[in-house]
Amino acid sequence: MEEIKNPMPLDFIKRVPSIAGDGLADTDSIRSILPTLVEELSDGIAIGQRSGANSPLLYVNKSFERLTGYARHEVIGKDCRYLQGNERDQPEIARIRAAIEAAEPVDATLRNYRKDGSEFWNSLSLRPAWVGDALLYVAILRDVSAIRQTHIALDRVANLDQLTGCLNRQTFLLTADERFATQAEALLLVVKLDVIDFHDLNTGYGFEVGDALLCETGRRLRDLGAALVARMGANEFALAFQLPDEQSADAIVSMVTALLAADFVVAGASVSLRFAIGYAIGKPVGGTLSLIRNAGTALWAAKSDPLGGPRRFRDSDDVQARRRLRMTRELKSAVANNEFVYHFQPQVDLVTGEWLGAEALIRWNHPLFGSQLPGRFIETAERSGLLLELTERSLTTVATFAGHLNAHRDKPLHFSVNVSAGEFLRHDMAELLDRILRQTGADPAWLTLEITESMFLSDTPGVMDAFERLRQIGVGLSVDDFGTGYSNLRSLERFPVTEIKIDRTFVSELATAPSKRVIVRAIIELGRALGLTVVAEGVETEAQRAMLSEMGCPVGQGYLFGVPTDEEGFAASLARQATGRTDAA
Repeated sequence: MEEIKNPMPLDFIKRVPSIAGDGLADTDSIRSILPTLVEELSDGIAIGQRSGANSPLLYVNKSFERLTGYARHEVIGKDCRYLQGNERDQPEIARIRAAIEAAEPVDATLRNYRKDGSEFWNSLSLRPAWVGDALLYVAILRDVSAIRQTHIALDRVANLDQLTGCLNRQTFLLTADERFATQAEALLLVVKLDVIDFHDLNTGYGFEVGDALLCETGRRLRDLGAALVARMGANEFALAFQLPDEQSADAIVSMVTALLAADFVVAGASVSLRFAIGYAIGKPVGGTLSLIRNAGTALWAAKSDPLGGPRRFRDSDDVQARRRLRMTRELKSAVANNEFVYHFQPQVDLVTGEWLGAEALIRWNHPLFGSQLPGRFIETAERSGLLLELTERSLTTVATFAGHLNAHRDKPLHFSVNVSAGEFLRHDMAELLDRILRQTGADPAWLTLEITESMFLSDTPGVMDAFERLRQIGVGLSVDDFGTGYSNLRSLERFPVTEIKIDRTFVSELATAPSKRVIVRAIIELGRALGLTVVAEGVETEAQRAMLSEMGCPVGQGYLFGVPTDEEGFAASLARQATGRTDAA
């Protein structure tokens, strides 16, 4: 590095052209005080001369010495690049170099280092000045570390989820791409997880506890040592790990599972959370978005099988995801075009054979594939948010049909409709039913909502309140598929249900399995003791009907009495049944 021998600090000022004129102070007087003014400025001042590829320093003031820790005699004659330490690849440096080459002014903020190695952020202003044939640069240096740290802190806050302290979704996506996408050989594990039934927790314990559970989940996840941890949605989190090899992924996923297995103790409550976990492994060639998307697809599959444990992405998951997207688009069109109808299967008195009502079973009249059963589309409708509109239309259809049939009947028919547990919890079903009943003029006693048995495990004030409001309106509540889920006899006593339905799997083996007969008899006796209507599903033979009747089961439903048919077919069968009974009488 070229050094200047015997420098003469500020000697160049003597060669600055005179600017004195009428009414101006004497130029020599101005020149005489310039060294003192520059020397005492609070900002660091350095003057260098362009010399080939270098710009050796000719002068530095006292503030420069205080700012950098270097004494004047240590820096005169040296290029100021030494302040950059080992960080000479900062983007700002290239811009400064280009400005010096073009003899143009430049402003930049870059990371510099003092003599003791401590870091500071330097707001640098460089201004060129020609003195004769020499190109000089006057540099003004200012320590803006405090301001810079404030900006960094503000940027960090903007990038974080305010509740959990994890990265937010957008920052996770951008940071993952910036950090990993350029590493062609990097092996990445992306884990996505979701708190199962988190809405129920908010409803049952309150949002304060729900927020505390999310915060604790985020804290546990940050303790795992992942490269990135983010809260991606209401109760969804994502982690990114850089792997040494693919075999290490299983151990990391197991560690995630184990860390979340312990009970969460918040606000005096001990809560056991269940998580659905999906993950994907791969090289982020061309970007990390596809890998993150694959982990999300695996998470969706894991949610469909909550007892299946963590789910690694499979190609078949992607196929299913594409089918769901297509199904969602078609469902939106189907709702708009009113392509859904109800088929009705009769429910009869097992002693007299009289039709008492029917279960209303939704069907999708697909324009290409014909009649579709609810198992093909209900889950997608619920996840896409279409189910509320579909249910409102469906209940309106059933209530209207019930009103039509019962208009001239002495003994009205009763109709039951399936309602999903998730929808029941997310919407005000009592308000919805009340509005539909007023709109159609149907009697609330004509309608019963069928809800799966697991719904009654949600022992929360919100669920109890919803059930009680429905019963106050006069709508019945039925426990569907009783005996196949988490039977809770105390729930039958506490919740205002009006009916239980014996699952068809018990009915189908009545004649061959003594244990099933014991269970069915016990359910019938339980219903009688609690004052509940008992309906046996799946009655297909006369022998099954006779055995159920002998046990005291009052109502049956199944192919023995009729297949599900549309409104017109049901009305015609009802008329024939009434005529047949009259003729028999």
